[in-house]
Amino acid sequence: MSQALRFTFISALICACVFSSVSAEEADTELQQEIQALKKDVLKLNRNLFILEEDLLFPANTQFSVFLSMDAGKLFALDSVQLKIDDKVIANHLYTERELTALKRGGVQRLYLGNLSSGEHEVIAIFTGVGPNKRDYRRGETVKITKGSEPQFIELQIIDDPAKEQPVFKTRIWE
Repeated sequence: MSQALRFTFISALICACVFSSVSAEEADTELQQEIQALKKDVLKLNRNLFILEEDLLFPANTQFSVFLSMDAGKLFALDSVQLKIDDKVIANHLYTERELTALKRGGVQRLYLGNLSSGEHEVIAIFTGVGPNKRDYRRGETVKITKGSEPQFIELQIIDDPAKEQPVFKTRIWE
């Protein structure tokens, strides 16, 4: 390559770099905007896929859900819950301090989401923790349900009963 050709090439390269720095900033801004738009689209698509997946895996006619809530929690410190349907263990959960704090503040936890055939079933929840006077406490709650063609929702409630100084375990079937 001749000296003049090299000089011309290097000059053209320097000019391209100088002039492209302004357009590179503009291109960078446009690229960032496009990336943000793509992120929003991906999040929306992910949400739609999650809803579709739940609809496919848990059709409305067989869908069965169990939730847990606590009111106060001063007479009972929950450690774990075991959930059975028709004598088959379907869920076990050990609680962290963070989860217990959320439940005591009014949170509701979904213990189980699955499919259940139509007909009569027995649901058993076994609660383990520390009860009054710092004693180990284990209590079971049983409910018989009739599953129809609609989704079925059950809420297990742990409520303090100050009159008896004991925790009360209730089951509420959502209509």
